[in-house]
Amino acid sequence: MAARSAPSCHLRLEWVYGYRGHQCRNNLYYTAAKEIVYFVAGVGVVYSPREHRQKFYRGHSDDIISLALHPERVLVATGQVGKEPYICVWDSYTVQTVSVLKDVHTHGIACLAFDVDGQRLVSVGLDSKNAVCVWDWKRGRMLSMAPGHTDRIFDISWDLYQPNKLVSCGVKHIKFWSLCGNALTPKRGVFGKTGDLQTILCLACARDELTYSGALNGDIYVWKGINLIRTIQGAHTAGIFSMNACEEGFATGGRDGCIRLWDLTFKPITVIDLRETDQGYKGLSVRSVCWRGDHILVGTQDSEIFEIVVHERNKPFLIMQGHCEGELWALAVHPTKPLAVTGSDDRSVRIWSLVDHALIARCNMEEPIRCAAVNVDGIHLALGMKDGSFTVLRVRDMTEVVHIKDRKEAIHELKYSPDGTYLAVGCNDGSVDIYGVAQRYKKVGECVGSLSFITHLDWSSDSKYLQTNDGSGRRRLYRMPGGKEVTSKEEIKAVHWASWTCVSGLEVNGIWPKYSDTNDINSVDGNCVGQVLVTADDYGVVKLFRYPCLRKGAKFRKYIGHSAHVTNVRWSHDYQWVISIGGADHSVFQWKFIPERKLKDALHIAPQESLAESNSDESDSDLSDVPELDSEIEQETQLTYHRQVYKEDLPQLKEQCKEKQKSATSKRRERAPGNSIRLHFIHGYRGYDCRSNLFYTQIGEIVYHVAAVGVIYNRQQNTQRFYLGHDDDILCLAIHPLKDYVATGQVGRDPSIHVWDTETVKPLSILKGYHQYGVCAVDFSADGKRLASVGIDDSHTIVLWDWKKGEKLSVARGSKDKIFVVKMNPYVPDKLITAGIKHMKFWRRAGGGLIGRKGYIGTLGKNDTMMCAVYGWTEEMAFSGTSTGDVCIWRDIFLVKTVKAHDGPVFSMHALEKGFVTGGKDGVVALWDDSFERCLKTYAIKRADLAPGSKGLLLEDNPSIRAISLGHGHILVGTKNGEILEVDKSGPITLLVQGHMEGEVWGLATHPYLPICATVSDDKTLRIWDLSPSHCMLAVRKLKKGGRCCCFSPDGKALAVGLNDGSFLMANADTLEDLVSFHHRKDIISDIQFSPGSGKYLAVASHDSFIDIYNVVSSKRVGTCKGATSHITHIDWDTRGKLLQVNTGAKEQLFFEAPRGKKQTIPSVEVEKISWASWTSVLGLCCEGIWPIIGEVTDVTASCLTSDKMVLATGDDLGFVKLFRYPAKGKFAKFKKYVAHSTHVTNVRWTYDDSMLVTLGGADMSLMVWTNEMESYREKKSCDSEESDIDSEEDGGYDSDVTRENEISYTIRALSTNIRPMLGVKPHLQQKEPSVDERQGVVRGSRPPVSRAPPQPEKLQSNNVGKKKRPIEDLVLELAFGYRGRDCRNNVHYLNDGDDIIYHTASVGILHNVATGTQSFYQEHNDDILCLTVNQHPKFINIVATGQVIQQTCQLLPHLCTSGMQ
Repeated sequence: MAARSAPSCHLRLEWVYGYRGHQCRNNLYYTAAKEIVYFVAGVGVVYSPREHRQKFYRGHSDDIISLALHPERVLVATGQVGKEPYICVWDSYTVQTVSVLKDVHTHGIACLAFDVDGQRLVSVGLDSKNAVCVWDWKRGRMLSMAPGHTDRIFDISWDLYQPNKLVSCGVKHIKFWSLCGNALTPKRGVFGKTGDLQTILCLACARDELTYSGALNGDIYVWKGINLIRTIQGAHTAGIFSMNACEEGFATGGRDGCIRLWDLTFKPITVIDLRETDQGYKGLSVRSVCWRGDHILVGTQDSEIFEIVVHERNKPFLIMQGHCEGELWALAVHPTKPLAVTGSDDRSVRIWSLVDHALIARCNMEEPIRCAAVNVDGIHLALGMKDGSFTVLRVRDMTEVVHIKDRKEAIHELKYSPDGTYLAVGCNDGSVDIYGVAQRYKKVGECVGSLSFITHLDWSSDSKYLQTNDGSGRRRLYRMPGGKEVTSKEEIKAVHWASWTCVSGLEVNGIWPKYSDTNDINSVDGNCVGQVLVTADDYGVVKLFRYPCLRKGAKFRKYIGHSAHVTNVRWSHDYQWVISIGGADHSVFQWKFIPERKLKDALHIAPQESLAESNSDESDSDLSDVPELDSEIEQETQLTYHRQVYKEDLPQLKEQCKEKQKSATSKRRERAPGNSIRLHFIHGYRGYDCRSNLFYTQIGEIVYHVAAVGVIYNRQQNTQRFYLGHDDDILCLAIHPLKDYVATGQVGRDPSIHVWDTETVKPLSILKGYHQYGVCAVDFSADGKRLASVGIDDSHTIVLWDWKKGEKLSVARGSKDKIFVVKMNPYVPDKLITAGIKHMKFWRRAGGGLIGRKGYIGTLGKNDTMMCAVYGWTEEMAFSGTSTGDVCIWRDIFLVKTVKAHDGPVFSMHALEKGFVTGGKDGVVALWDDSFERCLKTYAIKRADLAPGSKGLLLEDNPSIRAISLGHGHILVGTKNGEILEVDKSGPITLLVQGHMEGEVWGLATHPYLPICATVSDDKTLRIWDLSPSHCMLAVRKLKKGGRCCCFSPDGKALAVGLNDGSFLMANADTLEDLVSFHHRKDIISDIQFSPGSGKYLAVASHDSFIDIYNVVSSKRVGTCKGATSHITHIDWDTRGKLLQVNTGAKEQLFFEAPRGKKQTIPSVEVEKISWASWTSVLGLCCEGIWPIIGEVTDVTASCLTSDKMVLATGDDLGFVKLFRYPAKGKFAKFKKYVAHSTHVTNVRWTYDDSMLVTLGGADMSLMVWTNEMESYREKKSCDSEESDIDSEEDGGYDSDVTRENEISYTIRALSTNIRPMLGVKPHLQQKEPSVDERQGVVRGSRPPVSRAPPQPEKLQSNNVGKKKRPIEDLVLELAFGYRGRDCRNNVHYLNDGDDIIYHTASVGILHNVATGTQSFYQEHNDDILCLTVNQHPKFINIVATGQVIQQTCQLLPHLCTSGMQ
């Protein structure tokens, strides 16, 4: 069915009726262009009175509740409610976002204000602390934050005449703030005797430290500094909600419906009483006022906007009207004219002209209205009421025809039949009554049978049938007018419907998600002509579907603007418009319908309107008829990089295991070995799930990554250098434009990005704190100053960094599907693109946020998965490679054309000065001209082209290409199989580096007398590696199955390999050809070992708990070892070849006699005396110390002992390679630890002469070669780490003082006994007057997660003013005895050339004059000071910094005070 794709038509928001007057203040202003800016629901509106035109800002996701205008009057800041509310700063000309400020407030943003030069913005949150926050809004950075007040704050303003000063006011308080450094410090206003303590609703700052504020009782309070100096009584007769300062003076507006104008000294100029004017009415309440020149804008509680011209003050002009407070449910359209009718709980019914965008009639009813319908001839209007009655009016003059009350519960839906004969009325009690229109609405029938309330009704075209939906989601059909229910399916199918507004039924199945039983769609309306259906739901979304849409989970286009429940939606009579109404925001939205044929014209006029229409994430949900995902991409999207234990968890886990260690610390523990190892060479490259991670550096070396290591490879000398700063898998790598720095991102709970220098291999910056689980893509900007990164959390968060400062610039949610690549625009540093699963998005930075727009595909292509992307030769041009082998060419956000480039996905793409190079799954490298018109040359990666100098062998022709880079006359290619190749432009290919392919690597054996080793892996290959300086793969052989273990015979001529199907084979160690193979077991062969000496026997251990012993000479099985309860993990022979030591998965250590396999019990004391040919075991007394404290969480997977039996190397599940002194007796021995592998180290082996250690990473598929550095000749290397899981007293480093100070806790304790008897009640226990919230029954701290209804100031009237209190005399600190030395250091300093001493005690900083003995004090701290330092720089003389203790109760910046001491 067609519903597999979204409809190709479109809606554009044309008009919004309404203004948010309830629960908001000061939200209406003139812009510089004399337009009016305000908000309603989740939309910012810019209205031009001259042209009667609206523009919309749609960057918010929920109700806007605050607004501030920039001093230049072009930019607007708006704040919203929500769980994670944010502030948008936007341009009122272009209605585009300039900056987004987020991640600080919760619940909502109650007030906003710009400072005098517009550089900073202050915001107040709706959280329990009403946090006040100051922003550098252009950069999206928070400068300072402090808790505002325990009760609501209603207004905040910058002092325009004093820098860094602010004033806030609210419930029973006014506070004067100063911003110093990054600290906001408040001082409460002192009411004194001048005025009563009461709630202050609004304020304005003036010269000479004067502040004017409007109080709840209608007085104006005048403040000088922090003191109340006078009151202007009776300025208004009720609360003053708004105060606006301008060049001429001040305007105030109050609950009494009056506007008063005052001069600059606050002397009255004039009063305008709106209630007395033509448009006035009783109860009019002013919420917002703005005075400019001779025009005054007024916003009222009941959603009206008036414009008053001062010299004609009795004739205010009504600019905007909307419904008042109360839910809005009723909506009907006129059958023949462009009119819409709405009715609300405010008891008014209103008729709107869709052409003139104006209210043309209004009538107030006795009851709240819940539904409406207009008769076919447009003469009668029926209204269903909340009390169960319905009223019929004449549309012409709104006079009543009839009023009938047959029901007790609300009437939720009513509809006239298409022939105009009947009116069906659906009630909340589950019944539908049928009334005859001609018989003066006499009841002629009744439909019963619904068990729930009636939600929707529809008539058939012939008026003979009625269908209903009820609250339980049931659809029923009735014959008219009698009301008999129809159950015959054939009869139901034959009915042709006049309208479709029901939410359940075959025709609208597709509007519901596939696997849900929700009932959150409130309204639908079908347009049969345009074959499109519009729906409205509880999440504020209006959607367009194809109609009919039969299959669940149909695709749609979505539009946002309403804040919450959209209660009803209807097409206009001629299908030109869609009208939608918001329940809680009581706004009416009018959308213009743009059919498909007009869409193309509309695109060129206003791309931002037609595409980022709703600024929403998926304005068009994905097409489902795209081809199946390529197997490689499918595999990659399934990968999750979640770990059960992250390395960040280790300190915490060790802490939890502390009890166990107490017993162990008493024993003397073995110290760490003298030897150390250094990483020498790594075979491997991460290509199987990464792309574009391979580059040439400035000096022609090659940089890439494998496991947790950044590798710099010198191809002339065949040597490697390593960046070892990461501690888990690196997933992405980007190179700085100057090719000297590299950024790498890793896996982790709080993953980090490291920027490091390829020359010194030292980190320059480490960025963390904003991603989760891992970082999958990074990219530098063209100037190299910024870095973009993408996380692998559920929303694939995109972060833009100033990496040198380590500062987050912007952050945004990327996409719910995987993002593969991020690329920054080389011409505009604020733009970037991301590409991924069915995703191509164009972003631009806006302060602390990023605004993303989806690529517009149109008819040119399909919504494909993008694997790579680059920018072209201008800032508009971008190119992306798809999973189907096409290259898409984009201009701005539009797809211009597609070019077929490869068979299968295009995984990598690189932009050159004149052209491009691409690489795909087909193993072909293609060079293109600069417009992708012509393919200039292709190179196929074939074994035949391999040059003689290669460091290994290609496993297959045309391996999948994952990375391409150009430089130094060559093309560098990375493949999925872990190979790095260099293609000369003339054709020959050199293989530089390779490792195993995807699949875990476990099998490792070193040769008995040569520097070579063998590995076998789940990738079904057996490989021989040269460990001498040539570092190459000598031979490779494909196997029928993957393998888990291998072993050289003692003479080095044979190689035994155990496979995953239970078979094993012996091969010639030189040619790798089969000598013999056996298949006696069904499960994985987990270990295989030749007996020492002549290698007469071969022990083969399997996962089915048996060890078979074979006679190598006769090729027969001669014995089986039984008795293990779990799978075998390790086996070792003794030097005589007569005894086997066995470890199992159940942590058993067993012994068997060879060759028959008889089980032996050997006491542990005797085990030590036995001489073992090899030691790969991880159990037993000799290696008890190798198990970490968190042994339950992590396993030691492998060990290997040097031939001199001095050093035991181990590998574990957390990716650590450790060296222990052997024997490691006693628990928790000390060790040296090395990180390079990402997770499980599956095997470790010393070479025959102990000069090197070879380690295998299971999942990272890398083979690492470490050189062993003896104690005697090595100098201390930085990568050594000598540590242990625990520290004990014997290690030294503690004395009694240090121990005591180490154990001091600075948490604030209450004194256990009273020092002196106290009378009265402690301040915090005193009966305090209930706050406004409490009086309204709002419990603090239990504020609903989204505060849709901030406490209403109207209810604050009962202001019980406290009694006058006696003024308190001030105390002044004169002298402080004492100095804090017991737990502080370096906290006494000379100042002023030795004249003064500075130190601290308690919470006071003290400046003590040596000559006179007098003291002066710094007393801004409110708890113990713990540290002090003096700035030594000559520019900052006498600047002191002190740090204090603080109880962590709110998100405060740690208290660090910097002050000047005179």
